[in-house]
Amino acid sequence: MSPSATVPLPVDPPVSGKLTDLEIKDAHLIFESVWQDLEADFGSENLRFPKEIILLGGAPGAGKGTNTAFIGRARGLTCSPIVISALLDSPEARTLKDAGNMVGDREVVGLLLRQLLRPEYRDGVILDGFPRNLAQAAALDALLVELGKPLDAVVQMDVDYAELTRRIAGRRTCADCKRVYNVLTQPPGEAEKDTCPTTGGPHRLFQRPDDKEETVSERLRVYDEQTKPLVSFYRDKGILRSIDAEGELDDVTQRLEMALESISAPSAFDEARAAQPVAKTPAKKAPARKAPAKKAPVKTAARKGAAKKAPAKKGGKNAAAKKTPAAGKKAVARKAAGKKASAKKSALKKGAAKKASGKTSASRKKTPARKPAGKRRGKR
Repeated sequence: MSPSATVPLPVDPPVSGKLTDLEIKDAHLIFESVWQDLEADFGSENLRFPKEIILLGGAPGAGKGTNTAFIGRARGLTCSPIVISALLDSPEARTLKDAGNMVGDREVVGLLLRQLLRPEYRDGVILDGFPRNLAQAAALDALLVELGKPLDAVVQMDVDYAELTRRIAGRRTCADCKRVYNVLTQPPGEAEKDTCPTTGGPHRLFQRPDDKEETVSERLRVYDEQTKPLVSFYRDKGILRSIDAEGELDDVTQRLEMALESISAPSAFDEARAAQPVAKTPAKKAPARKAPAKKAPVKTAARKGAAKKAPAKKGGKNAAAKKTPAAGKKAVARKAAGKKASAKKSALKKGAAKKASGKTSASRKKTPARKPAGKRRGKR
């Protein structure tokens, strides 16, 4: 089955996939209460959650536990998945039960968020079997809003209920190491050949009450009522990837691989993620890094401008140098004017002394005096 992201969304989604106002309010109250407890116990500066969260969903017996290792390798995750059924059987959960408290939605969300704070989940984590209902899904959404990041993907494994009943009824669990074998799907004698890593001896297998055939139908009824509405809830968000989990393991793995590859493919969900301010930050930084390269030409231009100004200054010096000859010419002209005056005076004196010699000689002597004046006008 191809990923559901490529399947058109229903025009009128099922009502079972919608949260009522009261459920939304309850989910936010649950989250706020849990968040306040976390801040009080760890400090707000120490609340660091996984960078990537993948939800693995499906009815009991769909093969979630069988395929978590492959999903982890495909996404580059080195940590083990968080299995909600195991978390509810943890010492922390048993402490709540021993104190007479019910393990409701608030307690489940509180246990999960505390688990997510562990350092080994910092790069990413797979949640096997969470959320179990719409209220828990809304509480998870509130966490993602608080962190400013969307949910990465939801992988849904679909199996026919008749096949689920057969698979669950064939389960056998080791009482010591908790490893699960299936006497119907695994080769005969495999469990007997393996050694229990806890005791070093043979596995002590037993059938859990929840795995007995008479209880399987009740478990599937609860799943239909509480958990199956999540399929519509996440399909409407555009992040659901459904696969056919029946058939040979290799075939299921191939379908799962295709679904995981589609997580990074463009979709309406990815476009919404790209529209967030966080995704735009790198684009804003790029021009800042290129700014120094742009400044270099400006400096060069300034230097060129300065270089161009330098000749202008030199031109000014030349101009000043050119002014010097002009001043010299004025000085020469002044000296020439002084000589004219003295020449006139001497000419007048000579003229007076030589009147007796006759007007012709006086006029001849006056003519040379006029010629220098003509030459001086030419110099001007």
